Amino acid sequence: MKILLMEDDAVLSDILLDFLRETWSVDYAFNAQEVYEHLETKEYDLFIFDINVLGQNGLELLEELRSFNNTTPTIFITAYRDTESLKKAFEVGANDYIKKPFELEELSVRIYNTKRLFNIETDKYIQITQNITFNKEKKKILKDKKEFSLTNKDTLLLAYFLNNKNRLISNEELSQNIWDFESQPSNATLRSHIRTLRELIGKEKIITIRGEGYLYE
Repeated sequence: MKILLMEDDAVLSDILLDFLRETWSVDYAFNAQEVYEHLETKEYDLFIFDINVLGQNGLELLEELRSFNNTTPTIFITAYRDTESLKKAFEVGANDYIKKPFELEELSVRIYNTKRLFNIETDKYIQITQNITFNKEKKKILKDKKEFSLTNKDTLLLAYFLNNKNRLISNEELSQNIWDFESQPSNATLRSHIRTLRELIGKEKIITIRGEGYLYE
């Protein structure tokens, strides 16, 4: 399942991204403008929008998206606790609503409920080659009818490459999107993860661009 998260609180966004990316493919937007930039090239199964962001707020953004016939299921995050805000959220097209502060597990329950209500398919394998498929949620690769388990980081790395095919990705970009700020990997650690993936999916799929980064083909 592909999720787009809009949240302008740096601390909360880091926490949510770390949590959500353990299970799903998640892109991040700081504000409405960045949401539209993502939507120019990608489609999503679920939006998670904070209402209280700078500039165009979550309510205004969703109302505008619905006017463009975008029907992507949406969960709002908000600090508002009044009934009027709740009413407005559903009027503009929200499908669910979670109030701060909340437990991460509560958000997970709401995501799974939205998945169930909208029949969003998440348990599926992505074709990598004719004989190799990848399931992010199970953290497994199926190769020649044999299953191979992946670590969490290897899973996130492969998913990131698959979402950014034929684009040069620097070591810094991979580190910032896969690891949290306090546990940034060394280049040797990153190379070790890349080597593991190459052994499973083929050396030709992840190309090293010396001094610049990697390219997934």
